Amino acid sequence: MTSTLSNLWDDAAASKLGEPELLQYRSNLLGSDLRITNYGGGNTSAKIEMQDPLTGSGATVLWVKGSGGDLGSIELDGFSTLYMDKLQQLKSLYRGKEYEDEMVGYLPHCTFNLNSRAASIDTPLHAYIPHPHVDHMHPDSVIAIACTSDSRKLTAEIFEGALGWLPWQRPGYDLGLKLEAICAENPTIKGVVLEGHGLFTWGETSKDCYLNTIEVIQRASDWLARNNSKEAFGGSSIVLGLHQGSRERVATRLMPLIRGKITQGQKKVGHLNMSETVLQFVNSVQLEKLAAMGTSCPDHFLRTKIRPLVLDFNPDAVDLEKEIDRCVDGLDAQLESYRAEYAAYYERCKNPSSPAMRDPNAVVYLIPGVGMVTFAKDKSTARIAGEFYVNAINVMRDASGVSNYMGLDEQEAFDIEYWLLEEAKLQRMPKPKSLAGHVAFVSGGAGGIGKATARRMLDEGCCVVLADIDAEALSIAESELSKAYGKDAVRSIVCDVTSEDSVVAAFAAVAREYGGVDIVVSNAGIASSAPLDETSLELWNKNISILTTGYFIISRESFKLLKAQNTGGSYVFVASKNALVASPNASAYCTAKAAEIQLARAVALEGAPFGIRCNVVNPDAVLRGSKIWTGKWREERAAAYNMGEEELEQHYRNRSMLKLNVFPEDIAEAVYFLASDKSSKSTGNIINVDAGHAPSFTR
Repeated sequence: MTSTLSNLWDDAAASKLGEPELLQYRSNLLGSDLRITNYGGGNTSAKIEMQDPLTGSGATVLWVKGSGGDLGSIELDGFSTLYMDKLQQLKSLYRGKEYEDEMVGYLPHCTFNLNSRAASIDTPLHAYIPHPHVDHMHPDSVIAIACTSDSRKLTAEIFEGALGWLPWQRPGYDLGLKLEAICAENPTIKGVVLEGHGLFTWGETSKDCYLNTIEVIQRASDWLARNNSKEAFGGSSIVLGLHQGSRERVATRLMPLIRGKITQGQKKVGHLNMSETVLQFVNSVQLEKLAAMGTSCPDHFLRTKIRPLVLDFNPDAVDLEKEIDRCVDGLDAQLESYRAEYAAYYERCKNPSSPAMRDPNAVVYLIPGVGMVTFAKDKSTARIAGEFYVNAINVMRDASGVSNYMGLDEQEAFDIEYWLLEEAKLQRMPKPKSLAGHVAFVSGGAGGIGKATARRMLDEGCCVVLADIDAEALSIAESELSKAYGKDAVRSIVCDVTSEDSVVAAFAAVAREYGGVDIVVSNAGIASSAPLDETSLELWNKNISILTTGYFIISRESFKLLKAQNTGGSYVFVASKNALVASPNASAYCTAKAAEIQLARAVALEGAPFGIRCNVVNPDAVLRGSKIWTGKWREERAAAYNMGEEELEQHYRNRSMLKLNVFPEDIAEAVYFLASDKSSKSTGNIINVDAGHAPSFTR
């Protein structure tokens, strides 16, 4: 069964756009559908008549997607602009395939109107196709045809001469010349299939080009649906596989272990995919064979590495827990074997100018009966790598169903992975932020201090899991932070810190969502006020339950994760000035807060041998943005000091030595300091953030 690509072109909307805006419009439409091209993959172009800003005369300008970026979200400043006459002049400088890379250095000399957007390696491919509008896409259906052993024959059969075909060749200047030549030799064709790579299509207008692109992709998809009569991947080798609960149990156990074992200098974040497409592949008889062949399309390969690692796991084992243990026991050997194979691949294929070998660990991990896990420098990269491998799965399924699937030749794969131009792009990338690859868990995450802490962590590239018992406030907080930092970086979990089951489930979810945790901020809290003789046992127990027992359960469960990862970690307890100095009419609160500090010391002692630190931040009088201070606590504290509620902020400010208010952002800054490597030699310590309160001095 095949799905139909909808024609999303809106003539009314398009009629209001100029040619550059029509290119952007077309690009956004194409990039919005992963069946057409991957995230960050493919490119589009238009040759547009414009006025030369220097001479005032007309000039033909190539607008083409610049290096990096994504078609689905590209803006006008995402396109490079180059003089077509200068691009044509480059032909006289071309010295042959062995000098291809030097041609990229000439592209900046062709820039139109001082455009700072760097031109991509695919620029000549668009420039030399003699049509005004060109699309280069990576649709699964066309790549499936392009990656078969008889790709040329199938292209001719399916498209009946409407498309040309070129054998595999690494993208670059020479491929641009070959595209120009095939168009000259076949002036009526509507596009070209590149073996093992993707599709080029074109049109006289932006709309014509768009319609041609989706028509060609749909034709390939329909043909595959009609002719792919073989059982997918040779059929299922696993009779039933595992139900979702069991799959989650396996992933919860394995992901933190893998994450810890592949952390080498830079932490990584995981992504779990248990979709039907992935399960069909990991449960198939051809899993080992096809996985070993690797991906084909260069875009797939660059994201997913030479090949995935298939874990030695039998989902049909009688005793699932014993099978998980067996898999865990064999992890080190499997990971080391993959690293050794990768190093051997590097040694076989390297040349004198090759960059040094990069991280030899796998990106994609396939678990029979369970799904696929991907690990990368951040959540977005891990998720996108998984999406690219799903594209590869679709390609392998359809290609092997109508012919023989062909993976990318090993030397060709290496030459792309270690291409000097690719290395130069990597070297230009900004230095990672201080918490890149880290995962933080923040209890009380929907409150003022919790949200401020999350923002501070997110600013430094951290992924943050907000936990709170208030589902409504939590949803608002997640929405707010996701909008500011992207959906990949933020998750929320409704969690009752006083419930063992709730906390256990929360950290299991963290393990599956991000692969583990590095920073645990215990911040969930309440505040109560009552004279000692009026403090009920219920009120006492409530304070102890949330502020002491809750901190204990979170510490215990996260400690298990941190030990499994074996890559260190950091706890920060948000306690209170009252942990050091008691206040009148708050015996339950003060006692519970004091217990937090002693617990923190115990965690610091037990965590040190594992590189796990634990420190405390003591706030005081954080009124603004605090959920605690919007409730009865404000009224009670005002009554305790015999003043109106509106006078409290000024009271606390005047009481402080520095005569300053304390805000959630001030607490967040201290939490970040203690959680980050800026305090890497500090554990068991306390920072007071109270604008100065002499009785609370820790010495």
